[in-house]
Amino acid sequence: MKILLGVSGSIAAYKAADIINRLKGEHTINVVMTESATEFITPMTLQTLSQNKVFVTTFDADEANVSHIDLAAEADIILIAPATANIIAKMRAGICDDLLSTIAVVGGPSKLVIAPAMNTRMYQNPITTENMEYLKEKGAQFIEPRESLLACNEYGKGALATIETIVEYVNNYDSN
Repeated sequence: MKILLGVSGSIAAYKAADIINRLKGEHTINVVMTESATEFITPMTLQTLSQNKVFVTTFDADEANVSHIDLAAEADIILIAPATANIIAKMRAGICDDLLSTIAVVGGPSKLVIAPAMNTRMYQNPITTENMEYLKEKGAQFIEPRESLLACNEYGKGALATIETIVEYVNNYDSN
């Protein structure tokens, strides 16, 4: 299966390396990062692990003779892990102001598997909840976050699902 792994700007972005390591034997993985994700883990790390060019801006895609349309079309699944409240809101609203949000909109909700990671208050905010419900109604699938001690030293729901849970979900992925 061809997986496009979208990494957004959460402290959990470093876990993308483990996700790639666990999936790369059986799947082809392309990575798209938001610019804020690069503050948490470098594109070079994910490029080395995935053995494919990592895309951060729309211009990265154009330089490689690959467009955002191609990246979305070639993917069997668009896994966004971690997914911040920001990227979830952009997908719901159809905002295409970076490469990842553009690919998510081009690919459409039926290809989206979203693994949220954020502060509990952000996750439980009625706007975020409404955005997730809307995306689910349109066909996106979600991997529920865990309750855990979060980076902000608060305990609550919002931690990225375990790597094992994400890998199992992807390996059993059904687009229907």
